[in-house]
Amino acid sequence: MGLHGFFVQKFNIPFDRKGLVMKNITILGSTGSVGTQALEVVDKLRHVNVMGLAANNNIKLLEMQIRKYKPLLAAVADVVAAKELKTAVADTPTKVVAGVQGLCEVATLDKANSVLTSVVGIAGLIPTLAAINSKKDILLANKETLVAAGDIIIKAAKDNNINIIPVDSEHSAIFQCLAGNADISRIILTASGGAFFGKNRAQLKAVTAAQALQHPVWSMGSKITIDSASLINKGFEVIEAHYLFNVAYDNIDVVIHRQGTVHSMVEFSDNSILAQMGAADMRLPIQYALCHPNRTIQIAQRVDFSNLSLTFSQPDTDTFGLLPLAITAGKRGGTAPSALNAANEAAVTLFLKGDISFLEIESTVEKHLSKHNFIEYPSLEDILETDRQIKKEILCSGKGDKCLL
Repeated sequence: MGLHGFFVQKFNIPFDRKGLVMKNITILGSTGSVGTQALEVVDKLRHVNVMGLAANNNIKLLEMQIRKYKPLLAAVADVVAAKELKTAVADTPTKVVAGVQGLCEVATLDKANSVLTSVVGIAGLIPTLAAINSKKDILLANKETLVAAGDIIIKAAKDNNINIIPVDSEHSAIFQCLAGNADISRIILTASGGAFFGKNRAQLKAVTAAQALQHPVWSMGSKITIDSASLINKGFEVIEAHYLFNVAYDNIDVVIHRQGTVHSMVEFSDNSILAQMGAADMRLPIQYALCHPNRTIQIAQRVDFSNLSLTFSQPDTDTFGLLPLAITAGKRGGTAPSALNAANEAAVTLFLKGDISFLEIESTVEKHLSKHNFIEYPSLEDILETDRQIKKEILCSGKGDKCLL
């Protein structure tokens, strides 16, 4: 069974007067792109209470959020920054905690029933798993958690009888298309093509990080925007869809759709297709996750069909080799997806610093994926060690105290 198979409604939670289930949430990654947009949505909803917030090191914004939402608990991954924040909000009742343990404390907060996990990268894995084991429903915007440890996460979700509601626009679209439907034949993930759509490898040799960050449709954080430019993000989403919806890799296709209006599609056994459409606005899938199974206020612009053109094409996998490489890693399973993710996180860090070229992201990922110590049935510790070792090799080799890890 996939997500649509084990998704169970819980009706033992109070409702507001409009019939929406009251949600007490914590947000992991509250100062990032998804986290800040989630709080924009919360501002417009009366049935959501913010109980906990967590961030990496943006303590100025986190302090503002603490003063506005008055959470019981706030966590900062950076221990030094946490000390500064603790002093800054000493006049508030909010308790400040630090490090991975602090993130897990926020993720498992007793008074919360749902956790929006939007931490970037594998850093979201441990707190997300902690939340699941504390029987919190997960609003998932951290795809790397499923990429690196999909088998472990899905098993834990089933064992704890909790809901995982996708927040990524593509997976939210699939989730919405599946409502009341079965007999899936194919999932069709749409992709914008990123900043370098239509370019060949020769044209990509000298592109800069600034150019790669110019996404044609979405406003996102820097890491995911680079991943979109290389198309590895869509490979990650194929892996995520495989786990969320229990669909074989060979039944998940990717199509380039530059307009960003069709967020993804599902084809059923009779060859009929349902597509979910809407403005390219992350607040829509965030709001759907917070309000499911209901729909509520109009938060995004309407689609203007009088001036709408929709185009679809196949991705150029010869130029953007990270897409097929990611799918191959997903099919292999074991530690291959976690090695893929680790190498990509490290390589993107170097690219953003100007230490390697855009095309070297791909060669770096391919090299470390092929040479890593593959484990077919990894434990959580195996996955974390794979991640640590690969990042150390890429980010610390020959750098001494200047290691970026």
